Amino acid sequence: MKFNIALIQTSLVWEDAKQNRNILAKQIDGVSDTIDLIVLPEMFTSGFTMTPKNIAPEEGKNTLVWMQEIANQKKLAITGSVPFFEGGNYYNRLFFVYPDGTYVYYDKRHTFTLAGEDKIYTAGRKQVMATYKSFSFCLQICYDLRFPVWARNVADYDALLYVANWPKPRITAWDTLLKARAIENMAYCIGVNRVGADMNGHQYIGHSAVYNALGEPLVFSEEATILYASLEKEHLKNTRERLKFLDDKDAFTLVL
Repeated sequence: MKFNIALIQTSLVWEDAKQNRNILAKQIDGVSDTIDLIVLPEMFTSGFTMTPKNIAPEEGKNTLVWMQEIANQKKLAITGSVPFFEGGNYYNRLFFVYPDGTYVYYDKRHTFTLAGEDKIYTAGRKQVMATYKSFSFCLQICYDLRFPVWARNVADYDALLYVANWPKPRITAWDTLLKARAIENMAYCIGVNRVGADMNGHQYIGHSAVYNALGEPLVFSEEATILYASLEKEHLKNTRERLKFLDDKDAFTLVL
């Protein structure tokens, strides 16, 4: 069984949710009808902003509705994170939206202290899995990539999914850790980054990629583009049965 994904690696307009949705809608229009899941970057409506108060608080919900409309029209799932205001708090919230409009969401657990994200956004406190067409995804956001315990495959998921705004100076860490997460968890690892520059002067050079359970790259790019990849259940089954590395994993309990 194959599961087809499209990764949208794009530049983002600073703190302008409506314009970003319009730009992305045009890119999504060109996505093949054979795609099962579209993956957008972290904070795809704003860039990695630490001033979400500059964005109308209803824009998070507006974007969720937009995602639901796209999922329904194109008969696929769509995912990506946005600044989301709820209950007096801001969250870096990743939505995974299904074609029927239902969704699950994941709030970023590891807020990026180097940029002060921990002072602006409330950290999530639970792992979230999304299952679609029999493929299960462990949802993660950017800085989470540096914390392997949070991603450990104790839930028998098929793929790790990271959305990010990961800057150029630390791109080697992005490349290395995506590959490592795939190998150690015997799962696909999907990483979607942005390109371009933000208002803080940070440069982004993409490196969106998909790695299989052996850490082999299926797709990779530094350009503003849409990347396509197919995930295969048979690859996971054969690799895990032949090598059995997950059978030897350590047991542990997360303390949050």
